[in-house]
Amino acid sequence: MSWLGRFGCVAAGYAVFQFLFGVLPDSIDGEPAKYLISGLSGFATAGMTWLAAALLRARTTGPAQLTAPAPFASNAPGPLPQVFTSAYGTLAAQVAVVDDPVRGRLVGWPHSLQEFDGPARPTSLATAYGLHIVLDLGVPDGRLHTGDLIDTLWRLRLPGGGWSARSQGSVARPEVTAMVLGALARAGASRERLADEVARCEAGFTRELDGTGRALTHVVTTVMRGLLRAAPDAPTLPVLRGALIDGALSDPQRQHRRCWSHRLSPLPWAAHPAQPSAVHTAQAVVALDRAARVLGEGPVERSAREDGVRWLLACPATAHDTCADLANLREEVRRRHPDDSSHHEVLNVRHFTASWIVRALLTPGAQEIARQDGVEDAWRERLDGAAAAVWAAQTDGIWSWSRDGSTFTTTEELRQPIWMTYQGLSALRAHAVWMYQPDTRTRPV
Repeated sequence: MSWLGRFGCVAAGYAVFQFLFGVLPDSIDGEPAKYLISGLSGFATAGMTWLAAALLRARTTGPAQLTAPAPFASNAPGPLPQVFTSAYGTLAAQVAVVDDPVRGRLVGWPHSLQEFDGPARPTSLATAYGLHIVLDLGVPDGRLHTGDLIDTLWRLRLPGGGWSARSQGSVARPEVTAMVLGALARAGASRERLADEVARCEAGFTRELDGTGRALTHVVTTVMRGLLRAAPDAPTLPVLRGALIDGALSDPQRQHRRCWSHRLSPLPWAAHPAQPSAVHTAQAVVALDRAARVLGEGPVERSAREDGVRWLLACPATAHDTCADLANLREEVRRRHPDDSSHHEVLNVRHFTASWIVRALLTPGAQEIARQDGVEDAWRERLDGAAAAVWAAQTDGIWSWSRDGSTFTTTEELRQPIWMTYQGLSALRAHAVWMYQPDTRTRPV
C-alpha cells in the first residue's frame, strides 16, 4: 500500500483503467461501455489510494504538533520600556538637592525640567508629580529615593498647614494641597498624619472661603481625586460630586449629552454661554468614575457620568489623533490676594488634553458603556487616536508644553513641565496595560 501511495494516485488509477479496458470481454455492449467501466474504476482506485496513503501517513507521523510562536528577540524591547527608562534617567539627572536653612534638606524638582530663571529649587507641586512618576516607574536603582521625596513634601508644608503653588504665595490652596496629599497617601504616608491636613483642606474649600475654586471644574475635580486617595471617607466628597454634577451643561451639537465647561457656574456678567470643553469633560468623567468606585453611585450620578463618556465618544471628527477635542488648553485661576484685595493671585493652569481623554476613555465605566451601546469600534478609534497624540508629543520620555502642537520660540513655551511628563507617562502606561494580550495557546510540554 505504501508503494502504491508513493507511485501516485493518478498513476494507480490510470493503471487500473488500462488493465480493465484490456481484459473486459467483447460481450460488453461496445467500446463506450468498456471506456465507462474502466474510467469509473480508475477514478475510484485513485481516490481510494489517496485516502489509504493519507491514513498511513497519519498513523506513521502521529498527532500534529502545535507550533509555538517565535520568541521575541531578547535584545529588541518595545519602544515603551525605552521611553520609561529615558524618563527615569532624566528625572534622576535633574533632581534638585538644596540645603534650606529653615526647612532642611530638600530633594525634588522645580516646576519645569528646564529652568531658565535661576538655580533649580524643589517646589511642592512639581515634587508631588515627580513622586507619582517614581511610583509609576518603580525604583530600579538608588538615584531616586521615595523617602527623600516624601520628607521634602512634608518640609515644604506651609507654616499654617497645607501647600500652595510657587505663584500662589503663603496661603494654602485646596487644589495643590489635595494633589500633594494624594501623592503622599499613594506613597504610604500614615492616615493619622494625613488626617489633620485633610481636615484643613476640607474646611477651607467652601463657597464662602473659596468661591473661585468651587466654581471651577479643574479645581473641584483635582480636590476630589486627591481626597479619594488620601481620605476616601471625607464628608466633603459627596458634596463636591453633587456640585460637579449640577455644573454640567447640555450640548445640542452632540445629542444634548451633558458635558462640562471650565466653569461649574456661569459668571453673572458673562456675555456668552459656557462652551463645552473636552478636557474638562474628561476630568469630570475621571473624577466621577473614581468616586463611583469608592462611594458607590445612584441613578443621578450614573447618568451624568455616562453622559460625559457618550459626549466624548460623539466627537464628529474623522482623524481622532489631530481632532479639535485634543487641543491643549490653558486657563487662569484668579483669586483675590489674601493680603491685598486690590490685587489678584494668578495660577496659570495648562491642560494636556490628549492624556486626559486617554484616562477618561480607559475608565472601567467608559469601557462598559461602549459595550452596552455597541460602539466599541468608535471607542477604540478615539482611544487610539488620543494615545497616538500623547505619544507624538514626547521626546525620549519627556513632554514639552505646546498649546496647539506648533513650535514655540519663547522661553515660556519651550519649557518641560514635570506635570506634563507625569500625565503622558501615566496615559501611555494605562493604554499599554489595556492593550496587553497574553498568549494563552497551549504549548507542547
